[in-house]
Amino acid sequence: MFVGNLVDERHGGPITIGYGRYAPGQSLAETMAVDDVMIVLEGRLSVSTEAGTVTAGPGEIVYMPKGEAVTIRSHEEGAMTAYVTYPHWRATRA
Repeated sequence: MFVGNLVDERHGGPITIGYGRYAPGQSLAETMAVDDVMIVLEGRLSVSTEAGTVTAGPGEIVYMPKGEAVTIRSHEEGAMTAYVTYPHWRATRA
C-alpha cells in the first residue's frame, strides 16, 4: 500500500487529505487511530468490521470511526482512494 498526503499538519489545518494505492488482493488490518473517510476513485475495496463488510467501488465513500478495528482488502484489480482524516493520522503514529 502506498499513501501520499496532500494536506497535513505541516499546512496548519486540523485534517489530513491524501490518496492511497492498494495492490491487487492487498489487505491491511488496524484499529483506527483517527476518524477516516475514504473515497474509492478506482477499483474496489472491502472494509470489514465487527458489524459486517462493506464493499465500495468508484465514487463510493466508506467512513471508519476512531477506535474501530477494520480490515481493508482490495479486490483483484487493486484500488486507488482519496482520504480525509481527523485529526492528522501521521501525528498519531509518532
